[in-house]
Amino acid sequence: MGSFAFLRENARWLSAGMLLTFLSSFGQTFFISIFAGEIRTEFNLSHGEWGGIYTLGTGLSAVIMVWAGGLTDRFRVRALGTVILLMLFLACLFMAFNRAVWLLPLVILALRFTGQGMTSHIAVVAMSRWFIATRGKALSIATLGFALGEALLPLIFVALMLVFDWRLLWGLAGLIAVLGVPGLVFLLRQERTPQSLASSDQALGMQGHHWTRNQAFRHWLFWFMAPAILGPSAFNTAFFFHQVHFAEVKSMTHVELVAMFPFYTLVSIGTMILSGWALDRLGTARLIPYFQLPMVAAFVIFAYADGSGAMLLGFFFLGLTTGANTTLPAAFWAEFYGTRHIGAIKALAAAFMVLGSAIGPGLTGLAIDLGMGIETQYLFIAVYFVFASAMVFMGIAKARPLLAVTP
Repeated sequence: MGSFAFLRENARWLSAGMLLTFLSSFGQTFFISIFAGEIRTEFNLSHGEWGGIYTLGTGLSAVIMVWAGGLTDRFRVRALGTVILLMLFLACLFMAFNRAVWLLPLVILALRFTGQGMTSHIAVVAMSRWFIATRGKALSIATLGFALGEALLPLIFVALMLVFDWRLLWGLAGLIAVLGVPGLVFLLRQERTPQSLASSDQALGMQGHHWTRNQAFRHWLFWFMAPAILGPSAFNTAFFFHQVHFAEVKSMTHVELVAMFPFYTLVSIGTMILSGWALDRLGTARLIPYFQLPMVAAFVIFAYADGSGAMLLGFFFLGLTTGANTTLPAAFWAEFYGTRHIGAIKALAAAFMVLGSAIGPGLTGLAIDLGMGIETQYLFIAVYFVFASAMVFMGIAKARPLLAVTP
């Protein structure tokens, strides 16, 4: 099937996925961190204290995701997505009206669980389940919502903060989230049947069977993949979480830094589309061992960057991994563990990812408070991604022959 025919025949479901990934922005770190300066000033928080609050709220979200993520195996996207978007709306209002510092962990929990956690999880699981031969293409198109949010929302909301109070802008974010409900219902008025409820058209995993979440968790390949699951979430999150501080370190204004985000987004979109095309033809096993290597270059460059040209080069390499990270891991779980229990398995992986996004800001914020500069930290982060890539390479090399084994 040609690309245009694929888009035409599947536009409704792909658009639903893109809508969900875009609306997940309001619980993503790149959006929440826009308000880091205002939140720290309002509640009189240090970098470490704010990072600790973020870690606590996000960590609790990861725990809940282990259970809640499996709901995608039981409920249709139309119903579950509607409930989660309404909860995201309430979470945004919680941030807008909260005046108590002790409630901030609950605010972060609400935003991270509904936005970064469930809204994006529903979209990715739906694409992995609804499409098999064209899974990579579907994931690359549906996850364009992530890139769209990263490109537009920081610039728009940073500019709006020059005129409007930051709390009012959180109300606007909630309004946008709840306006997505009728759009989702309209797009999915003829929703595809979840494969967990269907009797056929399911993709098998390693050794020719469908793995359950407990089986996947106990399997050695999962733990070879664990550092790669945690890494981008932890340190991409940490990078954007400390964007205000990073701009100060590099003697840039916040607006000058976020003005580079669209370039980063364009690179990630290009890589997202290319990786989706490539994995449909080559499979994830050939691609996934290498997709985090650009992060090594990105963080080394950010450590030493002096000027906009070097910063853009860093964003280029960061965008390469970000784009591939939206398609390759999601396809990996379906390809290696089957699709019957993909919601529960992906929920486990999402919980690890959310845990990573909890660890990153807290760890780096504490290090800043202890006197370790953000640039020095980025060199250690680069070493981490060398380790994570080596683990994936060894794990895939050992597991790949199991894909050809039949029951």
